[in-house]
Amino acid sequence: MAKPLSGIRIADFTVHNAGPFCTHLLSQLGAEVIKVESAMRPDAFRKPHPVYGRMGPATFDQVASTKLSVRINLKKPGGIALAKRLVAVSDVAAESFRPGVIGRLGLGYDALRAVKQDIIMLCVSSSGQSGPDSHFAGYAPLFGAWGGLGEMTGYADGPPVEMRHVMDHTVGMNAAVATLAALQRRRATGRGGLVDVSAREVASSLLGEALLLAAAGQQPHRSGNDHPRMAPHGVYPAAGEDRWIAIAVGSDAGWRSFATLIGAAELADNPRFATEPLRHANRAALDVIVSQWTATLPAEDAAERLQAAGIAAHASWTTPEIAADPHLRTRRAIVDVAEPDGKERAAVGVPMRLSKGAEIGIERGTPKLGEHEDYVYGDLLGLTRAERQALADDESIY
Repeated sequence: MAKPLSGIRIADFTVHNAGPFCTHLLSQLGAEVIKVESAMRPDAFRKPHPVYGRMGPATFDQVASTKLSVRINLKKPGGIALAKRLVAVSDVAAESFRPGVIGRLGLGYDALRAVKQDIIMLCVSSSGQSGPDSHFAGYAPLFGAWGGLGEMTGYADGPPVEMRHVMDHTVGMNAAVATLAALQRRRATGRGGLVDVSAREVASSLLGEALLLAAAGQQPHRSGNDHPRMAPHGVYPAAGEDRWIAIAVGSDAGWRSFATLIGAAELADNPRFATEPLRHANRAALDVIVSQWTATLPAEDAAERLQAAGIAAHASWTTPEIAADPHLRTRRAIVDVAEPDGKERAAVGVPMRLSKGAEIGIERGTPKLGEHEDYVYGDLLGLTRAERQALADDESIY
């Protein structure tokens, strides 16, 4: 059975993380994604860099699996012409350069629409394709800081906290949803269109209540692990080195169960903790009591006891624990794929399941640079060997 986006082809000019994560998600849903790079300007994340505890292109591995790879030198007229031929047989063209760059290359929306009338063009940038700040460059830490998310993240007595890859990935997910909406509109109307995604605006869209409070004249503040209503609520120390457990008690009944469980049933009716508003007002004192109990138990044991009593709790897992988790493995949220050197590694699968159609997710590992040119340039575009050689000779394919 076909995957949901089977038959959809994407010419992928995106770089770094936010844009590539978008097309990565779409590839897992069945789209044929053809990543465009060159030996002169490979994706910056393809280069080995020390991240995630190893020296290798770890970030690239996480956003390039299942994609096809071709080399096109966009600094050459022949490369631009070749890129247009690829777009002409595609449904979506995706890019994540600074606004104006793709247009100066001759691959702006109007130029691509001239070669494919119903093309959908996705542009992912720091602040969007229009407006007084559209010329700003940006990376993940800037998105969260400029969009206000960093200001609202962190402890009340500490600085704003930098939002890293989660910001790129959130931008990518928003871009994927917008692209799906454009594909649905094209199916209904036959019209393509320009999809303009601003990373800064994605960050601001996550602020929700804080923006409403500010609009009402109030001043929202960072609150750390506090909840505006619940207490206990937070991450507490567990037995062992650097082990932690997250706990959220959401009702008076839950509090009574919690107090009984930790061997302090008398706390249930304590004047400082008897009701939700009182517990929240006295949460600092309450956190001391909770921490004294959690520190005596392994996080997994404490979580099991709390879950059995109907209280939301779980150990704060490390990434190795997540990668080895049988539940995630069973649901193929974590899968093993082969790297270019043949070694297998764990990879993050698609975080959803569909009741109809083929199983979605990663099909293969990271492509080598230019690995799929025989298929793309030969089978798909119909270039002869002589034509390909001529493009290679003038470094349009390089």
